[in-house]
Amino acid sequence: MQNAEIAERRKTAIARGVGMQTQVYVEKAENAHVWDVEGNRYIDFAAGIAVVNTGHRHPKVIAAVQKQLDSFTHTCHQVLPYENYIRLGERLNALVPGDFDKRTLFVTTGAEAVENAIKIARFATGRSAVIAFGGAFHGRTFMGMTLTGKVQPYKAGFGAMMPDVYHVPFPIDLHGISVEDAMAGITKLFKADLDPARVAAIILEPVQGEGGFYQAPAELMRALRKLCDDNGIVLIADEVQTGFARTGKLFAMEHYDVVPDLTCMAKALAGGFPLAAVTGKAEIMDAANPGGLGGTYGGNPLGIAAAHAVLDVIEEEDLCARANALGSRLRQRLESLRAQVPEIAEIRGPGFMVAVEFNLPSDATPNPDFANRVRLEALKRGLVLLTCGVYANVIRFLAPITIPDDVFAEAMDILEASMLAARAVPQAA
Repeated sequence: MQNAEIAERRKTAIARGVGMQTQVYVEKAENAHVWDVEGNRYIDFAAGIAVVNTGHRHPKVIAAVQKQLDSFTHTCHQVLPYENYIRLGERLNALVPGDFDKRTLFVTTGAEAVENAIKIARFATGRSAVIAFGGAFHGRTFMGMTLTGKVQPYKAGFGAMMPDVYHVPFPIDLHGISVEDAMAGITKLFKADLDPARVAAIILEPVQGEGGFYQAPAELMRALRKLCDDNGIVLIADEVQTGFARTGKLFAMEHYDVVPDLTCMAKALAGGFPLAAVTGKAEIMDAANPGGLGGTYGGNPLGIAAAHAVLDVIEEEDLCARANALGSRLRQRLESLRAQVPEIAEIRGPGFMVAVEFNLPSDATPNPDFANRVRLEALKRGLVLLTCGVYANVIRFLAPITIPDDVFAEAMDILEASMLAARAVPQAA
């Protein structure tokens, strides 16, 4: 089979709305490598969008799933429950930030985790309004895309969004938006449009993912925590992309001196198997009535088994320290290219959740064309990269944290060559 042949078949089989950044059709994957149907080898700096932090097909994850396969694959926990579901809840209750009694709910996707966190917050508070941030990404369900602070491609054409959701600016120094601006946005909202006594929750990503890998300042987290405490509002951390060692901590909220009431997680939780969760304060999580939460596939036994193995691997291989080391090396390499690549506007991100943002060399105008040229040049050389950002001018780096040193070094050489080659391509008019 050829990639081009499959791509043609795709046009008549798959909905056009399913976007794709490459036409590389994978046949095999191992740790940080993928091979396509033509036998071409790629270094994967996407990791399924931060899903396989422990690498493709980590032996311990695969062994755990194979063992579970030999027992059972599905009973629906709400009908015939199983012990490892309970045990994973116990582990997450102990690991998620917050020195208080916790409860956990398992679902299937990150969007489901967000949806359920909002449901829980609304039930617990008896309120309906929710505040989110510009540039945020919280999923493609109706509540998820309503919370998402980016119109294209997520909201355009899908009609009216869910009611009682409000957006305020997210602090980004590079774009001239301060913590004071963000909090002033909430103050203005409370003065003009929204009684704080109607607000059930404020939700944010500790590091914006799709929005551009902007890390929330510590001052913002403290201000939000105080605002929520003063007004009886639930603070929700969306750790779907930031969780499980990606930022150099098991959870990104560990970088702060305050904790959320509810934490949403998915992606890397189960190392490539569909599993998501909400963990939070027991009195909030227990507010909903029995039957109000759940789902047929929520906490599927294979995903649960994989998640136990993922947590073991993160601890045994010290992947938090590994993420910090790899991220430091990546940032240093990018910094060394500034003189040769004046399009580099900023290099940022905690741990191994690193991004580089590109502007025009002459001013601060976002340069999505250059970001895409770098991505395409890298792909030609066998390195898979992803773009992101409200202006699509950011490249995010999401390699498996288990990537071997020699493969990482090879990827850095490809990245440098790709950035220099992108400079040689004539600018679009």
